[in-house]
Amino acid sequence: MKLLLHTCCAPCSVKCIETLRREGIEPELYWFNPNIHPFTEYRSRRDTLIAYAKMIGAQLHLEDTYGLRAFVQAVCPNFDDRCTYCYQVRMSAAAQYAAEHGYDGFSTTLLISPYQKHEEIREIAQRAGEQYGTAFVYRDFRPYFREGQQAARELGLYMQKYCGCIFSEEERYQKKKKK
Repeated sequence: MKLLLHTCCAPCSVKCIETLRREGIEPELYWFNPNIHPFTEYRSRRDTLIAYAKMIGAQLHLEDTYGLRAFVQAVCPNFDDRCTYCYQVRMSAAAQYAAEHGYDGFSTTLLISPYQKHEEIREIAQRAGEQYGTAFVYRDFRPYFREGQQAARELGLYMQKYCGCIFSEEERYQKKKKK
């Protein structure tokens, strides 16, 4: 199976890639994350993924789009429902890329995080796959989350402290402040 794996970051990809490889699937990685802000964070995550892909011999396709203005315009003024847009824009881009480049299907490393809206990602990705005529390959990677984070630390990968958008960064600091 020729699988495109939308990859949000290197740490989340570690166990997703290992799991797929154990199944006999060699995923090709796809970076499209215009939700990540500020630019320094975007660059750190992108560059870490580039280095990790080289380290493990994985093919990486970059859609190198830093999209602050487009992201903010799309979620304004309903910032609390931003995740839906975020999932839609990334899963749609992954499905379109997979369809246009001859992949049998696509998946996403977002499915490893217990902090993401898992069922919403699944539904959005399935719809995107149907729209572009490519299969969404579902895997529940969540059982590997802690193990994957530990492996990423041991590899010395950059470990982010929030989901990615500027609003999730704001929430991170608000939680720290409350403590």
